[in-house]
Amino acid sequence: MTLTDDIRHVLAGWSPPDAEQQALRELFAAHAAAHDEPGARACAPDHVTASALVVSAQHTEVALVLHPKFGRWLQTGGHCEPADPTLAAAALREATEETGIDGLTIDPEPLLLSRHPVRCHEGGHHLDVQFVAVAPAGAQPQCSEESDDVRWFPVDALPGSTDESVRSLVAAARSRLRESPSPRPSDGSA
Repeated sequence: MTLTDDIRHVLAGWSPPDAEQQALRELFAAHAAAHDEPGARACAPDHVTASALVVSAQHTEVALVLHPKFGRWLQTGGHCEPADPTLAAAALREATEETGIDGLTIDPEPLLLSRHPVRCHEGGHHLDVQFVAVAPAGAQPQCSEESDDVRWFPVDALPGSTDESVRSLVAAARSRLRESPSPRPSDGSA
């Protein structure tokens, strides 16, 4: 299975939590069907990306990165790479790179979808497929060259500059982790 196959499979099989997410799923699925490589950075003006909200082992904190371009605290994530076999693997790679935490466990079922404008293509959007990853006990994030800072925040005390999309992602992760406290072990490869 290629990354494109996985993108199409994930979007076709995902059950959105509400009408807004259903509309995004349909938009993302149409994009994936219309492009040979919907997750490639060169796919313009829109392309599929993958992100992960990293949650502490106790589910009481989230690791957020201070994004240098936007000056806001965000979940980890970014562009898919040619070597990524799946969206979950791309999200896991980004989470590991941006937090420096080894041993993350990612749930291969997306939490939410987010469409937001980007600078990599004029008038373009990231069609972001968002996952949750749980850190091993005692994990301490380390800042990477891709961000200005990374740190744990209590799930009920996010920084003031956190936008509504991240707050919604945290709420969705909390709900998912209450239902199933441990994501199914996955290295993201399907």
